Amino acid sequence: MSSRAIIGNIAEANLTEDTPAAIPTKSVWTGRIITGLVVPFLLVDAVGHLVKAEAYIEATVELGYSADIVVWLGITLLVCTLLYAIPRTSILGGILLTGYLGGATATQVRLEEPAFLFSVVLGVLAWAGLYLRDHRLRAILAK
Repeated sequence: MSSRAIIGNIAEANLTEDTPAAIPTKSVWTGRIITGLVVPFLLVDAVGHLVKAEAYIEATVELGYSADIVVWLGITLLVCTLLYAIPRTSILGGILLTGYLGGATATQVRLEEPAFLFSVVLGVLAWAGLYLRDHRLRAILAK
């Protein structure tokens, strides 16, 4: 028996109901593209906070927060985004990004600004990209 046949038999023997089905390649690439659009936007936003860009300080103060938290917001967003971008920690990153974007949404709603839809759409895109590219999330949601 060839080594390929042995490997094929082992792979078949390891398939159970709990083993996720292979994700179609088009789905994976669509998820990667969506993630590739979300991550750079969030990284630019995080860096803007970290370098204390004047526009970020003004916007933070206009939203009713102290200018002192601008860097902390940047650190939080950077950590959440990096966790989301790393495949092994992407689900944790998605959960943390949901919290961060939920805070942004709540702030915009409190001020009665229609811009709250932007953070909602960004969160939906983040999860759509994750769902399309990650078999673990599909397995969790399938149960």
